[in-house]
Amino acid sequence: MSNTFALTDVLPLPNSSVKIPRLGFGVYRSPATQTTQSTLKALEAGYRHIDTAQFYANEKEVGEAIRKSGLARNEIFVTTKILAPAGSPEETYKKISDSVDKIGGKDGYVDLFLIHSSSSGSAGRKELWQALERLLEEGRTKSIGVSNFGVKHIEELKPFAKVWPPHVNQIELHPWSQQRVIDAYCKKQGIVVEAYSPIVRNYKANDPTLVELAKKYNKATQQVLIRYALQKGWVPLPKTDDPERIVSNADVFDFDISDEDIAVLNALDQGSAGAIVEAVENE
Repeated sequence: MSNTFALTDVLPLPNSSVKIPRLGFGVYRSPATQTTQSTLKALEAGYRHIDTAQFYANEKEVGEAIRKSGLARNEIFVTTKILAPAGSPEETYKKISDSVDKIGGKDGYVDLFLIHSSSSGSAGRKELWQALERLLEEGRTKSIGVSNFGVKHIEELKPFAKVWPPHVNQIELHPWSQQRVIDAYCKKQGIVVEAYSPIVRNYKANDPTLVELAKKYNKATQQVLIRYALQKGWVPLPKTDDPERIVSNADVFDFDISDEDIAVLNALDQGSAGAIVEAVENE
């Protein structure tokens, strides 16, 4: 089966008119001094989806890059995230609103706002979700979602949520940690699955199976992993500050990994033991 994708491809979010670009550019661990330059390079290379977070301390610099890019704001999809509640519903709302100000100014918006972690406890997750729902109602974000949420965390939102299912769940995904339970659950619910650490921070660059496939397709190992994520139906968010790598990570639309080779990569799965950041808790 042919998997024809293009850098301009988008996916629809559930119960929403919003569409999310199939490939994103992550700025995790990108120093603030470097973020504007790297984001501009990514936009120049054709990326139209930028993924930041309060925790990364570079939201303002992403906003600067968007303004400097010369692109219309509606041509770029921007995601940010909140890690934990701020002490009260009002303070939590203010904290997320401040992020939107940093990225887009007082009249600005973001395209997607996520709860960054499931670690705030049930009351904390509820407070965060209700703050995001308010932001969505006010038009300061176009969509809302979660990150590092397992099945139980998403189900837990259902009784009180005005918006359910979440539009997106961003989790660690690559051949060594395929998180099959949450992936299948999200797909069944129509939740778009984003893959962070899709290139495993290059820890697997010398993996014999991966190296062999990279040779076979005449591509870098990173390109094989990003292409794999696309063919799995995920939205990969590779990150790098290397200008050449920024370009090459987007050069994944001129080859197709065969079903046989997808099966070879699938066989590398180590379950939660294969995660380098976090495997979600489903039960």
